[in-house]
Amino acid sequence: MEDSFVQIGARLRGLREVLDIPAQEVADLCNITLEHYEKIERGEADPSVFRLQKISKRYGIDLDVLMFGEEPRMDGYFVTRKDQGMLVERRSDYRYQSLAAGFRMRKMEPFMVEVAPLPEGERRGLNSHDGQEFDVVMEGTLELTIESHTMVLNEGDSIYFDATRKHCMHALGDKPVKFLCIVD
Repeated sequence: MEDSFVQIGARLRGLREVLDIPAQEVADLCNITLEHYEKIERGEADPSVFRLQKISKRYGIDLDVLMFGEEPRMDGYFVTRKDQGMLVERRSDYRYQSLAAGFRMRKMEPFMVEVAPLPEGERRGLNSHDGQEFDVVMEGTLELTIESHTMVLNEGDSIYFDATRKHCMHALGDKPVKFLCIVD
């Protein structure tokens, strides 16, 4: 069980208890089963940045509070130095670095994302989330599947898409792919 998952789960449970929200309501909001949501609260399942963003928007709590347990403080500007953004570990092969964690009342969520290559023949499942997404490949080669269409993006290539459409991302070759991801 990953420690960050346990901490996020505890914050979700605390939010629900304080606001008197039934677990089923949050599970429905996230489009997952109650059993899966309860695993997230226990720290036994990946909470997903996109689910956390959905919860954050619905219940009016900053995403940073759910992810990091800290209230953002800046409202004029916020600087994130190279490789210094707050880390959100999802799995050993997928990592988010928040680029605006200290800025209050954000209208979008910018991340630097790194995806490690999977072993030959292994694939990630498709997922979706509310809003739109903009990605720019910074290093490596990204294979992106949106519904039944697969494309390859190289360094400097970008894509803007409807994130409610099922999608997944893979690093091609033997090196990780690094890309700037902005979701609203």
